[in-house]
Amino acid sequence: MIRIAQEKDAARLLEIYRPYITDTAITFEYEVPSEDEFRKRIRYTLKTYPYLVEEQGGRIVGYVYAGAFKERAAYDWAVETSIYVEKEGHRHGVGRDLYEALEQALKLQGIRNAEACIAAPRGEDPYLPPDSIAFHEHLGYRLVGRFEKCAYKFDRWYDMVWMEKFIGDHPEEPGAVAKIRPFPEIRDQLDLN
Repeated sequence: MIRIAQEKDAARLLEIYRPYITDTAITFEYEVPSEDEFRKRIRYTLKTYPYLVEEQGGRIVGYVYAGAFKERAAYDWAVETSIYVEKEGHRHGVGRDLYEALEQALKLQGIRNAEACIAAPRGEDPYLPPDSIAFHEHLGYRLVGRFEKCAYKFDRWYDMVWMEKFIGDHPEEPGAVAKIRPFPEIRDQLDLN
C-alpha cells in the first residue's frame, strides 16, 4: 500500500534513512537528524510537494518525495526527487512503485521535469554502489550532467550526477496552460493503492 506520509511516520522513516547516512555515500548528509527534525522535513515538504510511503504488512519499507529543483519561479515546472528504501526492499519493486506514485502526483500538480541528484562512485567503492544510477536509467531517466570530486565523505571524494526525466509536455507558454498546483490541492485526486 502506498499512502501519503504523516509526521507520525518520522521515527520509521528515520530508521530507514539512518544507514544511508552512517554506512553509505548515497546521501552526503553527515549527521543523523533528530526525529523532530525529520517531522519538520515531512511537514515542510507536504505544504507544496508529495511525500509518499509504501507499507507492506503494515510496516513502512520505503519512501519518496519531491522538493524544489531551484527556488526561482522560472524553475517551478521542475522538481528534485529523493527515494529511500530499506535494504530488504531493494530489487523487489518498492522503488519503482514509489516513483510511479510520485510521478502521478507530480503530473497532477503540473510538473514537467523530474530531476535526480545522485552520488556517483569514482570506481569500485565500498560505500557507494552504482545501483542508484542504474535504477534511474531503468525508470527512464537520462544522464544530463556530472560534477567531479564535489563531495567528500568517508575520507574520499565523490562525484555527483544529475539525471532527468520528462514527465509532462513542454508547451510554448506553460503559464498559460496552468500554474503549478500545491500538493494539498491535488492529494484527494491521487489513485493510491
